[in-house]
Amino acid sequence: MLCNKCKIKTFSINRQIHQIANMAFIPAHGNHKLLNTKFYSLQKGDWPKDGKHILAQYDEKTIVVYQAFNPSIAEYAVSHQRFGGNFSFQRMSWIKTNFLWMMYRCGWAQKPNQERILAVKIPREHFDTILKHAYTAELQKSMGLTKDDIMVRLQWDPDHSPKGEKLARRAIQLGLKGKILKNYATDWIVQINDITDFVKEQYQILSTKGECHLSLPLEEVYKVENSEIRVRIRSDPY
Repeated sequence: MLCNKCKIKTFSINRQIHQIANMAFIPAHGNHKLLNTKFYSLQKGDWPKDGKHILAQYDEKTIVVYQAFNPSIAEYAVSHQRFGGNFSFQRMSWIKTNFLWMMYRCGWAQKPNQERILAVKIPREHFDTILKHAYTAELQKSMGLTKDDIMVRLQWDPDHSPKGEKLARRAIQLGLKGKILKNYATDWIVQINDITDFVKEQYQILSTKGECHLSLPLEEVYKVENSEIRVRIRSDPY
């Protein structure tokens, strides 16, 4: 249900939807690319209220995942369109498909070493490969594996609202290491955008004007076509 401010502005919002849905972000360091957005108040009603779901911005061929880094790692990634430099291939690196979950974890780009937010576009086939190799802690234990035996850790954590309130819905995050991490970081990337300016802009809007005026990347429930993968990751139907 929309708040009173949203109801008052509905007529204005409706006229602007076609423009907002194709808003171009201008990243902090080059790469003038498109990332579709929509008012939070107009898309949250389309999302599941609870359950385990992959919320993401995706199209027929690609999906966007988010990561937060310090300036050094982010600048190298945007400049080279792959990860390297001070990026560590020896430790697990976490990716998130859900923008608001990323904002909760990085404090809207205010936490130390998470000041720069990257939107990384990869092919859906490779994202599905990541899911195919993912292990929850329960699955790992049931198969008698150690942490050294797996390349992808899957966690379903409570999703959060723009202001940080915990929700009943669960958001996915995937920890990558080993060969999967190397493939993701160097070979599977279609595009890397630095969206830090957008993040800061929207946090300012959230802080001063409220959720009614907040724009977020347009996200939908990601449909995992492979039934075996759906069972493996224990996602809920929607």
